[in-house]
Amino acid sequence: MQKNHYNTIIVGGGIAGLTAAAYVARDNKQVLLIEKNKECGGLVNSFKHKGFQFEAGVRALEDAGIIIPMLQDLGIELEFKKSPVTVGIGKDVLHIKDKNSLNDYGSLLKKHYPESEDEIDEIIKIIRKIMKHMDVLYGVANPFFKYLKKDFKFIFTELLPWLPKFAFTIGKINKINMPVEDYLETVISNQSLRDIISQHFFRQTPTFFALSYFSLYLDYQYPVKGVGSLADAVYEKVLDLGGEVKTETIITQVNASEQWVKDEQNNIYYYDNLIWAADLKYFYSNTDIKGLSADIQSKFNAEKTQMLSKRGGDSVYSLFIEVDEPLESFEKITSGHFFYSPSSKGLGTLHTSDLTQLIQNWDNISKKELYDWLDKFTELNTYEISIPGLKNADFVPQGKTGIIISFLTDYDLFQKLKEKNWYEEFRKELEARIVNVITNSIYPMLKEKLMDSFSFTPLSIHNRVGSSEGAIVGWSFQESVPVPNKIQDTQKSVVSSIPNIFKAGQWTYSPAGVPMSILTGKLAADKVCKL
Repeated sequence: MQKNHYNTIIVGGGIAGLTAAAYVARDNKQVLLIEKNKECGGLVNSFKHKGFQFEAGVRALEDAGIIIPMLQDLGIELEFKKSPVTVGIGKDVLHIKDKNSLNDYGSLLKKHYPESEDEIDEIIKIIRKIMKHMDVLYGVANPFFKYLKKDFKFIFTELLPWLPKFAFTIGKINKINMPVEDYLETVISNQSLRDIISQHFFRQTPTFFALSYFSLYLDYQYPVKGVGSLADAVYEKVLDLGGEVKTETIITQVNASEQWVKDEQNNIYYYDNLIWAADLKYFYSNTDIKGLSADIQSKFNAEKTQMLSKRGGDSVYSLFIEVDEPLESFEKITSGHFFYSPSSKGLGTLHTSDLTQLIQNWDNISKKELYDWLDKFTELNTYEISIPGLKNADFVPQGKTGIIISFLTDYDLFQKLKEKNWYEEFRKELEARIVNVITNSIYPMLKEKLMDSFSFTPLSIHNRVGSSEGAIVGWSFQESVPVPNKIQDTQKSVVSSIPNIFKAGQWTYSPAGVPMSILTGKLAADKVCKL
């Protein structure tokens, strides 16, 4: 056996790859996890800057019956606390406390759209039904993280009574899988109201996934040491179980017939099994299948054609702000996790057809036209605002506050800006406009007390995480996705056309967040461990 030979090699050290590595290592198999960055975690990552701690990716975690069971199954102790959510429109804010807050949300919408009271009642009724479906969906710990051969109590008292409800609920979910924008048009006639309900979701998000957000707000958990501590804890478990991790290593080629991967230094690592937990478009572009059977080559090429013809979904822009103002000033206004629309007008077509037209006519667009669009876009957008210090005061220097202001955006826009050498100027202009909008609407002290700011764009995400189009939840919903997208097909999502190569992570199943990435990592590991 060669020196660099492993039972399983896992490429991609995000939360899916880490999960897969932990479970393969627990099965006493020799495993190597390879990650391109200095640290693992991907979008489950925290960092420090001038004494402030921020989240580089997701701002909080939804358990979804997956994260806590995974940690318990692996024997990982990690302290969590609830991450309360606030929603706001203009000067009005609502603190989400429990399921009854849905009625208050309806009242908030009626205050801003009094002409749409009946339609608001209807959409609140629909959201409440979806919340009941969510209660069933996540009603028990995910059975893939239970040892069913021995846990008879779980089987008979929880799992078996739950399964018929689960099957019924899946049928209901599959019936409301149309894009949320299209669905809302059948219920709500007011364009602005539709925007305020949906514009902070990925474009063309499936309706069930989008309108389940109220349940997700109540499920948000925050690791006391920061979101990145989840990835850190699983990383340490991989090492404790005897797994090997190699960071700052970029895989440039997969040879599927000879069963090796090569890095940019031309080092070769042999495997019996490969789990690809990184960008799938990169995998299909850099895998050599010569020497495999004609049938496997045919299936692989069909997969490749389909994958490479599709795009990643929406990306995100994040502005990180350090403010010379105590946490208490912000705590009087909102919680540490805030979904905020400065205006009730809504984006309309600014982020859809207007943006598409702007990009298509890029060569003829002047800076004035670009910034006129940007003025309206920043004024009418919905922002996800996170204040880590309100979750753990140790994350900020005494008397200071760190703030993350994010919104969904288009990778192509920033790529065009880069090509035209407008990227850095645009980024500064965008930062300034966001600060002005938020100062003039909800945090009046922000601009005056600003100490420092910096931002991550879709290009930053693409470069750091290696995610096609800077996508943060895998494939775009604006066209048919090339991977399974029904819950009953989750186990199929990790299988590839090559028998000893498996897939995991956000590109494997759609839609995918942190819980589904963890689940696919576990399912891919299960496939390896059964071989």
